[in-house]
Amino acid sequence: METMKIASYDRVSELKAFDNNKTGVKGLVDAGVSEVPRIFHHSSLKLSSPKPISSDLQHLTTIPTFDLGGRAFEDETKRKNVIQGIKEASEKWGFFQVINHGVPLDLLEKMKDGVRGFHEQPPEVRKQYYGRDFSRRFLYLSNFDLFSAPAANWRDTFSCTIAPDPPKPEDLPEICRGVMLEYTKHVMTLGEFLFELLSEALGLDPNHLNEMDCSKGLLMLNHYYPPCPEPDLTLGTSQHSDNSFLTVLLPDQIEGLQVNREGFWFDVPHVPGALIVNIGDLLQLITNDKFVSLEHRVLANRATQARVSIACFFTTGVRPNPRMYGPIKELLSKENPPKYRETTIREYAAYFNAKGLDGTSALLNFKI
Repeated sequence: METMKIASYDRVSELKAFDNNKTGVKGLVDAGVSEVPRIFHHSSLKLSSPKPISSDLQHLTTIPTFDLGGRAFEDETKRKNVIQGIKEASEKWGFFQVINHGVPLDLLEKMKDGVRGFHEQPPEVRKQYYGRDFSRRFLYLSNFDLFSAPAANWRDTFSCTIAPDPPKPEDLPEICRGVMLEYTKHVMTLGEFLFELLSEALGLDPNHLNEMDCSKGLLMLNHYYPPCPEPDLTLGTSQHSDNSFLTVLLPDQIEGLQVNREGFWFDVPHVPGALIVNIGDLLQLITNDKFVSLEHRVLANRATQARVSIACFFTTGVRPNPRMYGPIKELLSKENPPKYRETTIREYAAYFNAKGLDGTSALLNFKI
């Protein structure tokens, strides 16, 4: 009987039917589904926490949090201590949280409200933005890799390219237009500051990473994770690392993000007013593995209300950008030769997107 069931499951047709509705996972929840459709089922292997934490990692509870002092440190010692902390976090976790980061706290709340507001509009309003034409300035869809990933995720997203060519206000939905432009302006400034600290953490001139245009591009993904009726069968976001130099994430109070370190999953707790920062693949590549882009995932939402998160990726993505990136010369030596070939951000992004979130690192394809 089981074989009959599997044989009669036409996955592609079910994916197309879901996509053609143009209302995403929110549409399924609004229709009152009590079971997660098969296209969202992940293998139990991908859902489980592989093994108990080894004794040498037991003292670790989660990623560290740093106080950025409003981006104006009182004295040089404080600055040096934060840079040292960020250096260690970037080498071991690839993740850290920041507080007193200079982005107004009321703006964080307004940004989350704006994302919730967009996703909770009537379906006919959302539908006009739905599609898979990734050259569009503003795009609403469910699962960018819906047709290539082994299983779909319980999540909807709207995306917008913010820099280097800012969108015209009329390109953005009225419900979140103003707050998106204001919030991302702050994130761009914070990003430049973080790249200064990361440059110093690498022993380079503070302007090094900004002068390499690491802060030039910004892509914004606004995720909406509806409550899931069977959260043990699926994920909010599959295991993956980020296709960026750096990612700045604004989460809400509903937890679900986990970081994988040495094969173990660590929960990232909610820290009021904090932003989560993580090293992306492109920064791991140019630092020649000095900083690590660790894999992470989001569990399916067990709460009764939707979870939202706003991810800002410092990358020019698939947009034309001729600049070549390889391991930074100043970090190389006889003992530390380059581990990666040179590539463009566009080539890396195209490979990453085609591969989808399949649980493997795109960096492997660029190793020498």
